[in-house]
Amino acid sequence: MHALTLVLTAALVLILAYRFYGAFIAAKVLAFDGERTTPAHRFNDGKDYVPTNKWVVFGHHFAAIAGAGPLVGPVLAAQFGYLPGFLWILIGAVLAGAVHDMVILFASVRHDGKSLSDIARAEVGPVTGFATGIAILLIILIAMAGLGIVVVNALFQNAWGVYTVGMTIPIAIFIGLYMHKWRPGKIGEASLIGTALIMLAVITGPYIKNSGFASWFIFSENALKILLPTYGFLAAALPVWLLLAPRDYLSSYLKIGTILALALGIIIVNPEIHMPATTKFVAGGGPIIPGKVWPFVFITIACGAISGFHALISSGTTPKMINNEKDIQLVGFGSMLVEAFVGVMALIAATVLLPGDYFAINTKPEVFAKLGMQIVNLPELSRLVGEEVAGRPGGAVSLAVGMAYIFSSIPGLKHLMAYWYQFAIMFEALFILTTIDAGTRVARYILQDFARVKNPNAPWNVIITSAIVSFAWGYLIYGGEIKTIWPIFGVSNQLLATLALAIGTTIILKKSGKISYALITFVPMVFLAITTITAGLTTMINVYLPKGMYLNTGLSILMISLAAVILLDSFRRWFQIIKTGERSSLLQ
Repeated sequence: MHALTLVLTAALVLILAYRFYGAFIAAKVLAFDGERTTPAHRFNDGKDYVPTNKWVVFGHHFAAIAGAGPLVGPVLAAQFGYLPGFLWILIGAVLAGAVHDMVILFASVRHDGKSLSDIARAEVGPVTGFATGIAILLIILIAMAGLGIVVVNALFQNAWGVYTVGMTIPIAIFIGLYMHKWRPGKIGEASLIGTALIMLAVITGPYIKNSGFASWFIFSENALKILLPTYGFLAAALPVWLLLAPRDYLSSYLKIGTILALALGIIIVNPEIHMPATTKFVAGGGPIIPGKVWPFVFITIACGAISGFHALISSGTTPKMINNEKDIQLVGFGSMLVEAFVGVMALIAATVLLPGDYFAINTKPEVFAKLGMQIVNLPELSRLVGEEVAGRPGGAVSLAVGMAYIFSSIPGLKHLMAYWYQFAIMFEALFILTTIDAGTRVARYILQDFARVKNPNAPWNVIITSAIVSFAWGYLIYGGEIKTIWPIFGVSNQLLATLALAIGTTIILKKSGKISYALITFVPMVFLAITTITAGLTTMINVYLPKGMYLNTGLSILMISLAAVILLDSFRRWFQIIKTGERSSLLQ
């Protein structure tokens, strides 16, 4: 099997899905109304509610949802072989993830940009609204910690990465002022300037690394665990147009550009996929993911196929920026499909490595020694990238090595492998940080909604709630590591997706009255509920309890219990809607 086959198959499936399935849901099931005034116009306050060009919103939304999941998840799931992850990314993204994102975004736009818990309270009932609010607060804090720990592992003691990623912050503020104050409406002009400045930061990275300024950008692991939530606080507290939106928008150019460049590199090189279609670990006993391919591939690959975190963005920052309802298909459905393509690229980058080299990177040396596998190219790869890459679990390093291997295999670029490796590390960190900033801001909205803050935009309310949520996930990340945070992140993330699909089913029933239309969210909800609860219970019994991880056990029990309450209440509501023929005037 060669990589080009996977790239072309993925591109064809995703393009057809957007053209036909996405268009059908937009026109028939949800029936977008381009003449309807959106919340961004009705409540325009220049801070959170701001009518924004659809491509800027697409860039923000894609950058916000595309965090560690589509990069790290597929890499870790390669333990099972390339086929399970590849199939789940495509099938899950088309039939579950893109539908999930677009339906919740539509629901939030119709509910004045309110949060998922407020939508649940209005459309399902107070029990589901309250339970959803608690679940969201828990899950988003765990998600921020799960994403943040990957950034820390990628950037500590890395001057080039910290410099380049850090430079995107002042660049974003400059472009935010440029678009909002100095040259309003000049999107193309601002995009060219911003992209040029970001590329300049990328290009000058190696020189900073080798200069006397390098010490300014070298931070310890603990220092980054403090700096990350500090940045999250700023992104949550400042006006959306000043930092978050322009940074995410500009970052999306680098993200999408890098993925397209990787796809082009794969087309040119057409590397062989060395990982088999399935490995012996599909039956369990794997050194990276402690379980069988079902249910664990479905919680390991979260954001690349479906992610509950996306529901928080779709009912958080994005609906407050939608200029026209017709933009929802591009922003909601389209962004998820692009993220799925990112997941496929990450999977390919990991599986072009020889199995022994892949497992040597993603396991500790003492664990790898027990696998009976042989290292082949890893010493040479370490020499070429200028860093020892064995024994660096978490997925980020193996992805960077795989990407660097593909880029350096292009004729004439072999001598730049160290550059490509550092570029890939920076790319991963940038990818994840744009989810952290939007996620922290969304957590601020959720906390304010849950606490019924009367004047949420008052400066002290913004500062206090932003500080609370930043400190909460910062506390988790400071005392955690990838092996303790990522599993519970996967389960909690997919449980939230299950709950969002249940709420989406209610939305469709109350809008259309057609049970056949409601199946587009109901069927993936049932599958995800069974799969995720099974994974959560299995992890508790086989991992958390034997290792004395009682906090993880307690959080898992609480989240599964909340999910059960919400699902049961939703079933009750569906029968009531079907029996009475109830419709929502707000959704019509």
